Amino acid sequence: MKILVALGKYQYGDKRRGIGTEYDAFLPALKNLNHSIVHFELWNKANYKSYADLNQSLLRTVVREKPDILIAVPMNYEIWLETLTIIQDHTPTTTICWTTDDSWKYPQASRFIGHAFDIITTTYPEIIYRYHQDNIRNVVLTQWASNSENLRRPLSFDDCKYDISFIGAAHGNRKKRINYLKRMGLNVTCFGHGWEGGPIAASDISKIMRSSRISLNFANSKGDNQLKARVFEVPGAGGFLLSEKADNIEKFYKIGEEIDIFSDDKDLAQKLNYYLTHKCDRDKIANKGFDRTSRDHTYEERFKHLFNILQMKKSSIDVHPDEKLPEMLRSACRRHRMTGSLRILRTLLLTSSAVFGKQRRVKAARRLLFEISWRFFKQSTFTSRGLPGRLFPEL
Repeated sequence: MKILVALGKYQYGDKRRGIGTEYDAFLPALKNLNHSIVHFELWNKANYKSYADLNQSLLRTVVREKPDILIAVPMNYEIWLETLTIIQDHTPTTTICWTTDDSWKYPQASRFIGHAFDIITTTYPEIIYRYHQDNIRNVVLTQWASNSENLRRPLSFDDCKYDISFIGAAHGNRKKRINYLKRMGLNVTCFGHGWEGGPIAASDISKIMRSSRISLNFANSKGDNQLKARVFEVPGAGGFLLSEKADNIEKFYKIGEEIDIFSDDKDLAQKLNYYLTHKCDRDKIANKGFDRTSRDHTYEERFKHLFNILQMKKSSIDVHPDEKLPEMLRSACRRHRMTGSLRILRTLLLTSSAVFGKQRRVKAARRLLFEISWRFFKQSTFTSRGLPGRLFPEL
């Protein structure tokens, strides 16, 4: 099949933050399954004049490539509902939305866009009932996984370079937690946005995991603890994973046999000290974790499961002439235009965020408007009429 993958190449669309998890893992897995892949840059909007230009470009790509499947990973409101409706109703392309962070994003995003895709996935089993409550029956449960390109048998304890490593952004309370470990005399090396060393190349992440005696995973970035991709990436890369406890983690690994978990900082420090002084236990768990991951938890396995339950659209679709698809979006593009009153509103929002620097001021104002918009304007936020996209088209 030909698959159009619409997502960001870089984390949050920012090249400085390194290659994104989805780009780094999804594209190789789909190629390994013998599919033809086309990437559409969705998060970095530097190449587009506006969201209208982005959506027309997406439709032109669908016309040109004629994909069997479109897999989209929206970060915010990049793809308009009008665009998805055109693809659904006037092409044979099946659309799939891979959601992230449904534990907190469901009420502000997924519930408004779920119906517009043929399939919308979630990695949170406890959220399924909320989709069903909102009459979204096309939801499919899946999970993050390990990039099979990075599968490596673990190194022994003595062959590792780092005692303890953490790879991830320094947001939330992570710096405080790392400083606590260092005060306890533990040698922790951190990599990623916000740490002294800064972001690292995607190709180096798996190498660091494998060459670490212990790889940490903090499960909380926003909202409740979450089962993150790192849980699968570490053992797949040949690392020993010590992860913060998260719901359902025991469904994927045997705790204390294939990975281990901690409940709080004190428990974390105790377990770090234990595994740093019990080499054989560390090596045994790392190897069993690798075996389980390479067998059950790769993105090839995730996509095979997803495609097995995928039902293509009916062939009776009223397919319009290809070249007409972007024109069908013309009225939506007219609705997306900036007006005088909207310029005044933008100025007021930027003024209210004047305590920040210029770039942060735009992000803060846009975030404030989005929080207001999804609460009061709901689904309209994700259409051409959506205020956040009209007032703040910049990255």
